[in-house]
Amino acid sequence: MDKKDIIYSLIVGEAIALMGTVILKNLEIGNSLPLWLLPVFFPILSVAGIWIADLLGKKIPVLFQAAKFLLVGVLNTLIDLGVLNILIGITGIAAGAFFPVFKGASFIVASLNSYFWNKFWTFKKVEENANPKEFTKFFLTVFIGLILNVVISSVIVNVIGVRFGVSEKVWANFGALIATLIAFAWNFFGSKFLVFKK
Repeated sequence: MDKKDIIYSLIVGEAIALMGTVILKNLEIGNSLPLWLLPVFFPILSVAGIWIADLLGKKIPVLFQAAKFLLVGVLNTLIDLGVLNILIGITGIAAGAFFPVFKGASFIVASLNSYFWNKFWTFKKVEENANPKEFTKFFLTVFIGLILNVVISSVIVNVIGVRFGVSEKVWANFGALIATLIAFAWNFFGSKFLVFKK
């Protein structure tokens, strides 16, 4: 683990705290929690997790890379949910015809973030300049992830509909989270074995 890993872990941890705060406030959960703790807690937790993965990675090398991918994945998930919650907060729309549009937009923003963090930090492909072939593979992978993400979340939100007595906002976030986890698994395998394959 070098200085860059520490700095990047801190940045990702701060970004996770920021997006987490946006989500909690939109869900009206943040009012009862000490949100000021998030910008302190998450950066420390991020560095600690990467440090432990680095130690374990000396015996099982893939663990260090997987931990970075996971940390970036948490950030991407929260960016996805954060942008979705910003759009829901601005418009007051948490279901219906606009939901897939919001979910698609939030997924694209999170995917762009994913590309840069995974290229330059997780998979360390810094030796290459802009590679149109790699970028095409990335966007093909992301496009499939986008379809999975929007379709699954839309089915949960618009077809299955609100369950268990929760609010529309909470159900929209639940649908988005389930879809994001499935798309996350797809994106990991696509990134590792297709886009950033060495």
